[in-house]
Amino acid sequence: AYTVRDRILKRWMQTIETYLSGQAKSVSYLSAEFLIGPQLGSHLFSLGIEEAMRQALSDLGQDLEALLDQEEEPGLGNGGLGRLAACFLESLATLGILGVGYGIRYEFGIFNQEIQDGWQIEVADKWLKFGNPWEIPRPEIAFTVGFGGHTEPFWDETGKFRVRWRPAQTVRGVAYDIPIPGHRSSIVNLLRLWKAEATEAFDFTAFNLGDYYRAVEAKVASENLSKVLYPNDEPWVGKQLRLKQQYFFVACSLMDMIRVHQMRGQPLSHFHKAYAVQLNDTHPAIAIAELMRLLVDEHGLDWETAWHVTQNSFAYTNHTLLPEALEKWPVSLFAELLPRHLEIIYEINQRFLDQVRQKCQPDESRIARLSLIDESGERYVRMANLASVGSHAINGVSKLHTELLRRQVLADFHELFPEKFHSITNGVTPRRWLALCNPKLFRLICSALGEEWLCDAGKLRELEAFVGDKAFQAEFRAVKRANKERLAQIIRASTGTVVDPDSLFDIQVKRIHEYKRQHLNLLHCLALYLRLKRDPRLELVPRTVILGGKAAPGYFLAKLIIKLIHAAADLINHDRELGGRLKIVFIPNFNVKSAHAIYPAADLSEQISTAGKEASGTGNMKFALNGALTIATPDGANLEIRQAVGAENFFQFGLTAEDIAHLRACGYRPWEFIEQDEELKAVIEFVRQGGVSRGDRELFRPLVDAITLSDEYFLAADFRAYADCQSRAEVAFQDVLNWTQMAILNVARMGEFSSDRAVGEYAQKIWKVAPVGV
Repeated sequence: AYTVRDRILKRWMQTIETYLSGQAKSVSYLSAEFLIGPQLGSHLFSLGIEEAMRQALSDLGQDLEALLDQEEEPGLGNGGLGRLAACFLESLATLGILGVGYGIRYEFGIFNQEIQDGWQIEVADKWLKFGNPWEIPRPEIAFTVGFGGHTEPFWDETGKFRVRWRPAQTVRGVAYDIPIPGHRSSIVNLLRLWKAEATEAFDFTAFNLGDYYRAVEAKVASENLSKVLYPNDEPWVGKQLRLKQQYFFVACSLMDMIRVHQMRGQPLSHFHKAYAVQLNDTHPAIAIAELMRLLVDEHGLDWETAWHVTQNSFAYTNHTLLPEALEKWPVSLFAELLPRHLEIIYEINQRFLDQVRQKCQPDESRIARLSLIDESGERYVRMANLASVGSHAINGVSKLHTELLRRQVLADFHELFPEKFHSITNGVTPRRWLALCNPKLFRLICSALGEEWLCDAGKLRELEAFVGDKAFQAEFRAVKRANKERLAQIIRASTGTVVDPDSLFDIQVKRIHEYKRQHLNLLHCLALYLRLKRDPRLELVPRTVILGGKAAPGYFLAKLIIKLIHAAADLINHDRELGGRLKIVFIPNFNVKSAHAIYPAADLSEQISTAGKEASGTGNMKFALNGALTIATPDGANLEIRQAVGAENFFQFGLTAEDIAHLRACGYRPWEFIEQDEELKAVIEFVRQGGVSRGDRELFRPLVDAITLSDEYFLAADFRAYADCQSRAEVAFQDVLNWTQMAILNVARMGEFSSDRAVGEYAQKIWKVAPVGV
């Protein structure tokens, strides 16, 4: 790793010189998560020295693949949001755009998932136990961050009214830098992560008095801030810690930007001309109040100038349509931890609502919805509203998601500021998610097209010329077979289950959540099982259903879904009457590293969320880019993928977002759908009677009740369409030639879902930045 890092550092220093010169506007990407994945293989590939390194190691009797497998993965994110941030940083550098990602150096990342008796067990992710060869500590770059205390109004020497914040507690944020090189690019951008340390690490007075705990109490309390990724925020102390984490990293990041801006000799009134600051969801939204505090309180700008700078600096990406995921914090918590910021938010709110009243004479219900403070019960600060008011641009991450933001979630803001709204569909980097994770397919494509497509993914379209080429088809099938064999070996090693690489690999890997509907997949598996039990001679394409993903530690029903997966697997995999024609596998601890083997091996990609719930998805893109066909609801980016690859090469089913809204408005009664579908009724009754739980009727009752009584995610309404669509996919899989052609066309038409395209759209529409020469 150090050998490779040395080859990055020269370019990095040249990039930093360009950045410090202030000649070009740069991007600051604020994100609470960066799921960057293992770095060594990626850097070898980006630098073009993979084969040289392989040969050098071989000469020393070492195997590169075995060494790559030893690298710890930095678990600095929960899932798609953090992985998207990592793709964007890599694309920024590849496109030659200056950028810094800002986040937290979590000592313990997202938990490692172990399975005991079918249940998820969370184990600490000690990813830093052997150090991190990619990071460079920067102790000279450190800032003091305050919490609590009180505010003091005063008149300064010029007679200007000012406010001073007197924090009760302070911590120090110290920078750790990770270089992010672009692919064959002269730009090496930066991921700057902040570690929390005590301002005074040791209290000698307490120590001398024999109070050894109090001597280090401040150090322990301070370091908790960057100790673990997103603590459980159910209890009050969890809420405190999460809000403190969010403020800590944005405060350090903004002070760092101001430091560099002043080094360049630029006035703070021009801050927005030097930085495009992107809020990756609402987690960093407190940055709006913090920049106002820094500009007004610390640097003496007047409110109007500071607000102009702030609004024109920030842009906000919304990543969710789920009401529970739109962050809001109790006003009492804000008052306790960030009293000055609460005052600033009140001031922003007052001025904003006054403007609204002048602009359109709205009714009080609309004013209540637009307010930054939710006063419907206990008072809350609405972070999505703060982000929407304090940013010059708001974007969704797929066409459907943006449309639903405009019509529903942020409808009042869209009516006031339609010009702020943009739609930029997510993307994934083809360097990691094809070239690195699927080297056999990468070499096959390069043998046909050369390597230009790696940085111009639209050129993948040229593969269409090979769809009818028998030799290319045969090689394409051989690549898929080899990838399936590799995954089968991993499955056997990690779970003990033997699977057939010639079976249909039907894969669903993502966070476990009711709206993602892993349990709809399981209902179908159990329907197939009951069909085979009724008629053991039934002609059925052998199918291996592979699932993976982590459930949030406090999310009981998601963890129960994992238990159901294992219970169904235990029942089905050990039933000799089935002859191995149907198997269920759960791959534990799904992460970037394991994803490298999973995406290339899929025949069928499951993207079956309830329509209107998934903002975009990026797993759907990774699967299709690697030659899987998709079975999907009309949700998120699924709609755009279907349009791109062709409806004839895509398996779509289910209710639309409009259908679901109508059904809900009319009074959705799931039991009516269950009664009308004998197969669904039989499956639910089978689970209810303990068929997958060894006669225990209580174990899965909460899931059965959720489906039969309220069915918030419309499994009963979509089951028949899903089962019929699975049958169509099964028939299609038996036509080997046609399936191969469909899979090749999926790869060929996925170029528009490159993160290079997405970042290019942000650069043009929102950030107004251009590539630079280094």
